[in-house]
Amino acid sequence: MKRWAGWAVAALLLGVLALSLTGAIAEPANDFGVGWSVQYFNNASLQGTPVATETLAAGINFNWGSSAPIANVPNTNWSARYSSVQSLTGGTYQFVVTSDDGVRVLIDGVNVLDRFIGRPLTTDTFTVNLTPGAHTFVVEYFQGIDQAALQFQWVLVSGGSSTATPIFVGPTPTLGPAPTATAIPPTSLPPIPPGALTGTVVRATTLLTRSGPFPGAPVVGRLQRGQTYAIIGRDQDANWYLLQLSGFQGWVWSYYIFVNGNAFNAPVTAPFVTAGASSDIVLQTTSTLRLRAAPTTDSAQTGRIPWGTLLPIIGRTADGGWYQTQFLGTIGWISAGYGNIIQGDPNAAPVTG
Repeated sequence: MKRWAGWAVAALLLGVLALSLTGAIAEPANDFGVGWSVQYFNNASLQGTPVATETLAAGINFNWGSSAPIANVPNTNWSARYSSVQSLTGGTYQFVVTSDDGVRVLIDGVNVLDRFIGRPLTTDTFTVNLTPGAHTFVVEYFQGIDQAALQFQWVLVSGGSSTATPIFVGPTPTLGPAPTATAIPPTSLPPIPPGALTGTVVRATTLLTRSGPFPGAPVVGRLQRGQTYAIIGRDQDANWYLLQLSGFQGWVWSYYIFVNGNAFNAPVTAPFVTAGASSDIVLQTTSTLRLRAAPTTDSAQTGRIPWGTLLPIIGRTADGGWYQTQFLGTIGWISAGYGNIIQGDPNAAPVTG
């Protein structure tokens, strides 16, 4: 049986983290597109006549598990061809494609990604310069055995202008400023202790800081190009840095920071310590999840957890089908089938439900 690989979110969504201001405070958002249609085949090679067709209500963002995607399609050894025409602002776009098993992407008839092979859950990224106007997207996918998942999205990383809505701070952990009904103001510069490891913003006009080391974490501040802050922590691979800001802390993606020294000299800091929770067992979500009050789908929903979120596992059911976690200060339950354990042994968690 295939083992699910990690989503490697931290290295994927660089465009979501940087912000170029042209007046309004706005953050480019990842786009799944509209107007998708799909043809399904009852083989893994897109051969013959489609056995089913479908128009998607939204974009390509599926975690089928071991189930079939639609009636008349088997749950193993099937393939699909997704097509759409997207109207885009000209500029450089970063594409993020996650699949289990294989995937192929064509833009305006040009093959820009070819991973049409059997593999566990894997994420690929690539950038393409696109002119303003309509572009044809085709995503070809096949499912071999075991689990099935496919996600295709993009973000404008340079050129053009963002059409995203202004950023407002909603409920956040104790880390960072209090919620406010206005856009987050620029973060003021704190004093830097002598000899401290520092990082300077160099690859973004404005850089968003977050409450945890992943793109879906709430935004807690904004840094400006050229500003320097003390680095007080990092994740295991130094892909994310924890900065000391003015009265609070925030995480930033390393791509946008020039480090004055060796980044690995910073201590490894668990995101759950900075966010007010702690656990030796860490899960990363593989889809948007409902947080529930009890370990059953009949219980009340108490939160909505974004795709790619890192969560501490603080308990489990006896059969391991549900995990107890803490999200933005709320303790609740999530289904175990929609996340990957990236640290620790979930069987070591106490049975709490």
